[in-house]
Amino acid sequence: MAFTSPFMTLDDFDFHLPDDRIALRPAEPRDAARLLVVAPEGPLRDLTVRDLPGELRAGDVLVVNDTRVIPARLKGVRIRGESRVAVEATLHRQTAGHVWTAFMRPGKRLAVGDRIAFGAAEDRACALASLDATVRDKGEGGEVTLAFDLSGPDLMAAIAERGMMPLPPYIAAKRPEDARDRADYQTIYAAEDGSVAAPTAGLHFTPELMDRLAAMGVGVERVTLHVGAGTFLPVKVERIAEHRMHAEWGEVAVGVAERLNAARAAGGRIVCVGTTSLRLLESAAGEDGLIRPFADETAIFITPGYRFRAVDGLMTNFHLPKSTLFMLVAAFSGLERMHAAYAHAVEAGYRFYSYGDAGLLWRAR
Repeated sequence: MAFTSPFMTLDDFDFHLPDDRIALRPAEPRDAARLLVVAPEGPLRDLTVRDLPGELRAGDVLVVNDTRVIPARLKGVRIRGESRVAVEATLHRQTAGHVWTAFMRPGKRLAVGDRIAFGAAEDRACALASLDATVRDKGEGGEVTLAFDLSGPDLMAAIAERGMMPLPPYIAAKRPEDARDRADYQTIYAAEDGSVAAPTAGLHFTPELMDRLAAMGVGVERVTLHVGAGTFLPVKVERIAEHRMHAEWGEVAVGVAERLNAARAAGGRIVCVGTTSLRLLESAAGEDGLIRPFADETAIFITPGYRFRAVDGLMTNFHLPKSTLFMLVAAFSGLERMHAAYAHAVEAGYRFYSYGDAGLLWRAR
């Protein structure tokens, strides 16, 4: 589902980003990260995340994504007769109890029917010690469908044991994943296993910050969108209307939809923590602005020209040039405004991407 201008090109969403602005570790404590407030008018304001309560008011509701990141990067060996080739998979989306789509490297070395043994080769006498799969199908861009021998909880336990946290490529290229990332790359309210990338705006929250928000009457509602590895894929077409998003599964429960609609009707503002929460709410909202219960896949693609239905504010990290996420924030707060905000962030030394700082954006009217 796309809401794109037929005339905008990839270059409209480019900006200069020095390499040293990419954060390799999060701020400590989490809410010490910087926060750039971007309103439709007036000056940009430099705060910190712990200042967030001062930007909200009683009756507002934060919408957080409670998905939990699984260690979805798996190293393995492709087995074809006597031939052995080292491969790496980043799980993308679970389509059945034992079936995942994955991005594989080197994808060209794989064929339907190949067997892949993931994880350590020793101690494979016990069935649960093995994490083996068969290539069921091949798609474009190195994407394959893997049918694992294990299923359900046994499969998830094996992935948790053998897998590595799927750090974004711009971090993984600079340092290896380590034990700290198991905690750092997870929100404090993560509950539902299924993501292969963190909803990174939520990484800034601490229990103390959540308590302060509750004390002042700001509500928090949880939704679930399982973030796929497609979030890291570059846009390869010049005209952005030709880009196709990968589908991701999300859920907005009945009670959550009812409470969000009631809060907005009473004058409260809906503020999404992260683009994942925003994309899910906009997928669940009708033309009348009311949020419906939702449990389905969404491939919504939001660029300038989109009319937002359900969301008033957005807390989000700073994104890649030419990315679908920068397109989304440009749609939300205006392309010129976001170019100015990002130029300010670069000049002021804000830290970018998953472990970086955040912005609080208010929707352009």
